[in-house]
This record gives sequence, structure tokens and C-alpha cells, in this order.
Amino acid sequence: MSEQSLPEDTREGYADELPEYAERVLEVAERIPPGRVMTYGDVAEWLEEGGPRQVGRVMSLYGGAVPWWRVVRADGVLLPGHELSALDHYRAEGTPLKEASRAAEGHRPRLDMRRARWDGGADAGAHT
Repeated sequence: MSEQSLPEDTREGYADELPEYAERVLEVAERIPPGRVMTYGDVAEWLEEGGPRQVGRVMSLYGGAVPWWRVVRADGVLLPGHELSALDHYRAEGTPLKEASRAAEGHRPRLDMRRARWDGGADAGAHT
């Protein structure tokens, strides 16, 4: 992904400080309750800015300080390279999972998106 595809405020001061858009994405990630998830697209829709790729980029660059495992792919596949760590978090939080079939690569479960997805409802607080 090029810097050009990021929202305007993300390009300014890119390496020096946390961009305003990134702060907003991370704030949404922090609001997601334990045991629930939002997709990259859900976060972008919540913010009414950017898209799934921009949110993914923010999470890859700055997401380590927030519950990154709660911002996920829409298909429920665990984040490549972080599957075991994420799975530990999901199990500790009681996040709904679908057990993997024998044919599934690595036999790792997926998130049960129908049950785990959070829409930012009643316990969301103020909308940013």
C-alpha cells in the first residue's frame, strides 16, 4: 500500500507522530468489548472515513498498543503470522469461534463472525 492511498492526515508527519486518522482507528479498537470483533471495513464505516485497507495499514503500523486481535478480516480467518497469539486472546475472552474442519489449513479455527461481530451498539459510548 502506498502512502498516497492513506487519508490526507495520515500522510503528514507519517514517521514523526501518530496521525489523527490512526488515533481514531485505535480509539475504535479500544472500544470493542472483550469477546467481540469488528472487521477492518466496520471500523472504516464507523469512522465514516477510509476503507478496510487504510484501517489494516494503521493496525499493522500502530496496533500493538491496543487489542489488535479484535479488528479482523471479514471472513473470520485469523491474522496470518499471529494466529496462535490471537487464538490465545480469543479463548481467554470467550470470543465465538468455529472449529476448523480436517481439511482446513493448519486445523485452526475461524472466528464465528455471525456471533462475534460487534456493531458498536449500546455499550459503544460516544460515536467518534
